[in-house]
Amino acid sequence: MRNKLILFACLLIGFRKAYAQEFPLAKPSAVQYKWQEQERIMFIHFGVATWLGLEYDETGNFDLSRMNPTQINTDEWCKTALSWGAKQIIFVAKHVGGFCWWQTNTTEYSVRNIPWKNGKGDVLGDLAKSCRKYGLNLGVYIYPGDLHYGAGIGSGGKTQDPALQETYNKVFRQQLTEVLKNYGNMLEVWFDGSCVIDVSDILEKYARNAVIFQSTHATIRWPGTESGKLAYPAWNSLKSSVLKTGIATQYDDDPDGDAWAPLEADVTLYNHNWFWNPTNGQKRRPVAELMDIYYKSAGYGGILLLNSTPDTTGRIPIADRERYKAFGDEINRRFGHPLTASKTVETNETILKFTKPTSVNHTILEEDYREGHRIRDYIIEGKVGTKWQLLAQGSSVGRKKIDAFPTITLSEIKLTIKRSVNPPLVRSFSAYGVKNYTHHYEPTETKEWAVCGGWNTNTFKNGRDTIDLDLSRFIDKPGQYEFKFIADVAVTGASIDSAVINFERQNTMQEYLIRKDENTFYINHTSQVTPNSASILTLFMQSDNKVFQNRGVFKIRKRGN
Repeated sequence: MRNKLILFACLLIGFRKAYAQEFPLAKPSAVQYKWQEQERIMFIHFGVATWLGLEYDETGNFDLSRMNPTQINTDEWCKTALSWGAKQIIFVAKHVGGFCWWQTNTTEYSVRNIPWKNGKGDVLGDLAKSCRKYGLNLGVYIYPGDLHYGAGIGSGGKTQDPALQETYNKVFRQQLTEVLKNYGNMLEVWFDGSCVIDVSDILEKYARNAVIFQSTHATIRWPGTESGKLAYPAWNSLKSSVLKTGIATQYDDDPDGDAWAPLEADVTLYNHNWFWNPTNGQKRRPVAELMDIYYKSAGYGGILLLNSTPDTTGRIPIADRERYKAFGDEINRRFGHPLTASKTVETNETILKFTKPTSVNHTILEEDYREGHRIRDYIIEGKVGTKWQLLAQGSSVGRKKIDAFPTITLSEIKLTIKRSVNPPLVRSFSAYGVKNYTHHYEPTETKEWAVCGGWNTNTFKNGRDTIDLDLSRFIDKPGQYEFKFIADVAVTGASIDSAVINFERQNTMQEYLIRKDENTFYINHTSQVTPNSASILTLFMQSDNKVFQNRGVFKIRKRGN
């Protein structure tokens, strides 16, 4: 009998192990984990647009003799990043106009032909040295397109004239090779708007230790807005088939997905401008707003990517530097010293006890996300007298989840994991009592639908019609938009057969238009939007009903923050 019990126990243990293996979770690679642990990254936008006073070089033909940033100090850039806790800098080495900030022979439109250092300067090289000096990681933004070749915003590097494609492919491949080969290890490579040019061999050779933003090689994701805020819950995983489209966003989150691709929330210091001009300083975000962004980016388990932009002298304006430092100081003031904290635990319940009744208004929960998103539902309670009172609850955790609640005096605080996939792995759980802090409940922002056009089967010929919709005034900032087809009478069979999106009257990758269902599309606009920006949606409609006439409207709304 004893032997049978032992055999049964062994079988049960084996069954449990096998059962646990039925729940595989997406997990970060070593590179993704290294990148995600940084929490804060500083963007640097500096280019021809700085001298134009615009958001990008719209023509690619600027008088380079005007560019002489004699006070560039990349050490100062690094010190600015450190002042607010950034662990990495991403430098825009080439923007849409095609101007290059490093010594390259691929184009005359580069630092070789400006007065600064008689054309011998190399901003990317100087910054790489400064980052090594100050212990910062370096990433590079190199725009896949180039206006000189008719590969503009949203093109991903696809030229308007097919005859130029092969020539431009060689140019961009050479530029990417130079940047990745000659300036030390890059931790991040930014392909704004994806990349249709095959650079897989270059990335394999020179960027194996880097995360990739957009393109079919993407290993991190854009949230879908430039607000710096994530939606909650925020899951770092999704289906690999969606990730490979190159433009997956937070809207593709799937806690049970098979691919890990963490979220990088980018935002401007100036609301909303990426480049310096004499008036943009008036739009500098206050510390209170930056803290709200921090709570909803890093505090939701993502990476905060905050922009900086030197002026025409090459220096980051002193008022900006003061704002970054004040932001970093406030983060440290609030979260530099926990009241109490737990060590790593692998249980569903963690209790922190205070030596005396203590005022608490924040907790930070961290998961050992190297094993994936295990925690799926949790609550935080505080003990007041002899009773437990609910303080906060949530679902996704990942790297970090900040929970804020009205100040309350407690003797104990308890974390309970109500649901997990596989045993939960809590890396730490800590409590804070932040002084001079006013709790703000997070309102749910409702995005209103706007009618953006109409249709009528009276215009159909042989059951078909083509409609061009100018959505420019509705797509007024980067982000993801939801577009819907509505019929007055559903039974007449009218529908959208297919659709094409174009931005800036350029060839645009159709990955920017995602069909959700028969009547709904998502439109991703990842590039800058200016008063001159154009977004044209072409709809190919059909109707299989020749008896009844029908009509309806199209509606659009912005998703997210």
